[in-house]
Amino acid sequence: MTAQQEAGVGGEALEVWIDQDLCTGDGICAQYAPEVFELDIDGLAYVKSAQDELLQEPGATTAVPLPLLTDVVDSARECPGECIHVRRVADGVEVYGPGAQE
Repeated sequence: MTAQQEAGVGGEALEVWIDQDLCTGDGICAQYAPEVFELDIDGLAYVKSAQDELLQEPGATTAVPLPLLTDVVDSARECPGECIHVRRVADGVEVYGPGAQE
């Protein structure tokens, strides 16, 4: 079963953000999905825009490209700081991450 089927998101638009207050700087997210996550000079992870721009504003979100959904979900699940949040754009409900309903 794919991550998309597991969540039942059915192709709905998703976005991801990182809570830098909880980020441990392990870089697991950047290893799984370097197109979406990057460690900055401060040692913390941030999301990147579709144009590969580092988004450093607190709570900045970026779209989750469907081909990278599994990598982004794995990042959220493996993150030791539990700081990666993936939510539906339509209603803001967290589908992966520490606030997701299991």
